[in-house]
Amino acid sequence: MDDPRLTELVGLSRALGLPERDLAVLGEGNTSARLDDRTFLVKASGTSLADADEASFVKMDLGHTLAVLDLEGPTDEDLGAALLAARSGNAGDLRPSIEAVMHALCLTEGEATFVGHTHPTSVNSILCSDRALALSRGAIFPDQIVVLGRFPLHVPYADVGLPLAHALRDGLREHKRRVGAAPKTVYLRNHGLVALGVSAGGVDQVTTMAAKHARIMAGVLAAGEPVYLTEEQADRLDTRSDEEYRRRVLQGRTPATGRR
Repeated sequence: MDDPRLTELVGLSRALGLPERDLAVLGEGNTSARLDDRTFLVKASGTSLADADEASFVKMDLGHTLAVLDLEGPTDEDLGAALLAARSGNAGDLRPSIEAVMHALCLTEGEATFVGHTHPTSVNSILCSDRALALSRGAIFPDQIVVLGRFPLHVPYADVGLPLAHALRDGLREHKRRVGAAPKTVYLRNHGLVALGVSAGGVDQVTTMAAKHARIMAGVLAAGEPVYLTEEQADRLDTRSDEEYRRRVLQGRTPATGRR
């Protein structure tokens, strides 16, 4: 497939899989990109982010993938068969990630063009603790708001596959009803991070800042209790014209390099 979105997706995947970034190891994590109104690409099951190439992705039918949500009491085998049937075109022996439905939701109800799901050690160190909500309860420094968004979404733990997809769909709908917009940052309890963006660079920036935010929060929790910015302070940062300009510039940068 000769599509610029695929090229961007490969670059994003490799950047997120760099060992020194400690975001995902072995076959952990997955990425996706929306191609058009009907199709999207998602990382194939068993492939590595760090070694991703053009053959690492499966083209999926959005409508058929989302229809998997309506299956009643499927077995693991039923789910796997439904995802295979949702492939678009000749995918050969490639199997889509079991989290393909989660990606389809992020690309539709989440209003994203690119999605990156990783398991950063710094983020999971907190998501796997009894202080997990500290990450999404408020902002503790300005760039957290600029890059991660004013209101991140926290999704309670659910089994990977359809239970997680249902929990994410409920969370996205409630978030949009309450906030009026889709989140850029999704924390999956006891699981990992999902970054949503209109560009590959935007997804990389969210992932980078979420990992830094978690490292800062770990230090804060070791020293005492978080001192969150006030609602007024956070709202001001979220609506400043200079910060909006900086946000747009950041989203235009290529993953991991900072180059345009």
